[in-house]
This record gives sequence, C-alpha cells and structure tokens, in this order.
Amino acid sequence: MTLDELPKRYTTILCDVWGVIHDGARLYPGVERRFERWRNEDRTVILVTNAPRPADRVIADLDLLGLDRELYAAVTSSGQAGIAAVTDPPRPVGFCGTREDFADLEAHGVRFAAAQEPHDEIALIGLDEHRNSADEYEADLAAWLERGMLLHCFNPDRIVVHRGQRLVCAGALADAYEKMGGKVIWYGKPNAPIFDHAIRLAGNPDRDSVVMLGDGPHTDMLGAKSAGIDGIFVTGGISEGEGHRWGAEFERWRPIMTIPEL
Repeated sequence: MTLDELPKRYTTILCDVWGVIHDGARLYPGVERRFERWRNEDRTVILVTNAPRPADRVIADLDLLGLDRELYAAVTSSGQAGIAAVTDPPRPVGFCGTREDFADLEAHGVRFAAAQEPHDEIALIGLDEHRNSADEYEADLAAWLERGMLLHCFNPDRIVVHRGQRLVCAGALADAYEKMGGKVIWYGKPNAPIFDHAIRLAGNPDRDSVVMLGDGPHTDMLGAKSAGIDGIFVTGGISEGEGHRWGAEFERWRPIMTIPEL
C-alpha cells in the first residue's frame, strides 16, 4: 500500500513536523501537494511536534518556510504542554537551552529564577549554543543531581535533522539524567497527553479513523501504538538510511505502511 492508497476511513491525520514536512530550512518536495490532496479528500491534518516552543511559534516558523496555514487545521507542541506545567502554579524555575529559547518562553509567562534565587526545577529546552553533545553536560548533570533538581523535558526527541545535520536534543540530556538517578517529567511524544490533545483539536473522532505519520520509532510510532491509533512510518528524517527492528515494547503493533517521504 502507498500513501496514495490511504483508506478513506482515516479522516484525521496527525503529522510530525521535523523530518517529515521540513528539515529546519526548507519544506520537503511534495509536502504541499500531499496536504492539498488531503484537504480535497476532506481529511483533517493536525501537526504534532516535539518542538520545545509554543504552538504559535511553530506556526510562525512554518509561515517562514512557506507552508500555507489553510493546509492544516491546528498545531500542538510539547513546548506548549511544558509551559503550562511550569506556569501553573507560577514559580521560579531554572533553564537549559539557547538564549532564543529563553526569550521565547519568558514571553509566554515562564518565570526563570534569578541568580541565587532558590528553585528546584529546570525547564530543559535543549542544548545551548556552545555545546553539541550530552557528554559536555556531565558537570551540569552532576550538579543538578546533587541539588535534587526536577527536569521538565520540553522536547523528548534525542536527535533531530536540521539542514541535513543530526543535532542532539533535550531528550538526550534527560536520558543521561535519569540514568544517573535524576527525576524527569517528559512532555510530547510518545506520551499520551499530546496525542489526546491533538485528537481533541480534531474534534474527538473515533481513534480507528486516526493515523499518525512520523519518522521517530520511539516517539511517533510508539506514541501512536500507546494512543491506540495506527501509524505510518516515514524512513526519511532521523531514520534515513537506517533499517528498524520493532522491539518488544511494540508487541504486535506495526505501522500500516512504511514510506520514504510524503
């Protein structure tokens, strides 16, 4: 079966963003044509991303890449879920990410702890501008563990492809922290809340009419399995050039098809 033959019963399409519709710099060829076809077939497209930023920022980024807002119905992001968690109730939190991330979250109501201000939580958005691997955070992780910090991981992705380059994401730091014995709260795929929210945005259709497209086996596909919906595995993006063995965590669940691109 090919994507052109997607059964009509799939009226709601949850679609990953990075690695499926763009690489951070450009839309992939055929994405707009595919979305137009789905719109003409009366299917609802909800974009579901582990981007650690608010949904409105994700939409603005898609505007810059030239994706027509009329081609999708809504966006939900792990960043939006994380912001809600660290602002209700309001309290000071630490920060790990870029200066741009800091300004973005502060503008959306996140209160970051001032120097020497007591806090026991950290908003983990990603790596900073100067470090490219989790190994370079060894001292930070040890210090956080000693202080008993709770990490709010806004982006469960471990790797993302940006302009053809594989970059380490917040999930890799959160993994390392958990292995050391630290506590992490994860937002975004494969966790249930982001799928539940996406389905609500689509009008709460029956789950047998929903399918998830994504290139992340342990974010998009495992999340789809856990949410009780079908999946379509995209072998581009982070999985480009790699085979994949579906582990025991997937039990008998398998994607309904595997495709190289939209």
